[in-house]
Amino acid sequence: MIEILLWLFVINLGIAFGAGLYESRITVPQWLNFSQDSGYHWNVEAARRADVGLRFWVYVTTVPLTLLTLASLIAAWWAPDQVRGWWLIAAAAALADRVMTFTYFIPTMIKLLRGEAFGQSEATAKAQQWVRLGFVRHAATLVAWLAALMALSMTGKAGG
Repeated sequence: MIEILLWLFVINLGIAFGAGLYESRITVPQWLNFSQDSGYHWNVEAARRADVGLRFWVYVTTVPLTLLTLASLIAAWWAPDQVRGWWLIAAAAALADRVMTFTYFIPTMIKLLRGEAFGQSEATAKAQQWVRLGFVRHAATLVAWLAALMALSMTGKAGG
């Protein structure tokens, strides 16, 4: 059962990392447009139409990755010694991602989508900050994924 949990954790982290990169490179530029003449512009309507939080992320990370992270923090303690350290590193990095997501990324995007008390220039600045800080979140997810892969590779050496 512990190995199945680790497999699910690895798979979900891989999907989350890949989807995060896709969002950064393909989707976000539709919301945060750049032109040579006027610089960046936050396009709230494009972001609302995409609605990736409710159309995608809630099903991939908000619920499943959060539950897998919490389960991993517990299950890793019962894993063989060779696996435990890597799994705990993965779970800690994923927990950092989850904390950033729930304390900053989700609330900020909700405010941006609602247009709460932002003028266009302030909304654009907040969206740019959201994008820049997203690279920190991508790094945490990458560390979690690589550490979880390492833990998974150690399961064979630890006897399953």
